Amino acid sequence: MNISFFLTPKSDVAYEKATSTMRQAMEKIEYNGYTAIPIIDDKGRYVGTLTEGDLLRKLKNTPGLDFMNTNKVVLSDVDLRTNNKPVRITCNVEDLVVTSINQNFVPVVDDNDIFIGIIKRSDIITYFYKKLFDQ
Repeated sequence: MNISFFLTPKSDVAYEKATSTMRQAMEKIEYNGYTAIPIIDDKGRYVGTLTEGDLLRKLKNTPGLDFMNTNKVVLSDVDLRTNNKPVRITCNVEDLVVTSINQNFVPVVDDNDIFIGIIKRSDIITYFYKKLFDQ
């Protein structure tokens, strides 16, 4: 089975660029109700996963930083604590399942390391649940 079956394409994913501001990321996270989003660089490559905790730590540990001036801090200046490892679109389902054990979503990149979307752990579990119990 090809893992693209599980793919939520980039066009349907809430993500931010590393050059976006903390304010933009906080608003996107809040609007979508997520706790984490992928971050990509200006060339479209996946660079990491930004979490609410990363944003809170940056606020807490930066003297003088408050919500009002978060529009002056770019995401590339925020330390990312979570290491969501991406998989290539060509990876096998076994590797995808193993990677998803410790991640709510798995970023997916093409052969040029360009971010093309995510695979949600819930979609993987739902697929295998149906396969196991609908037979």
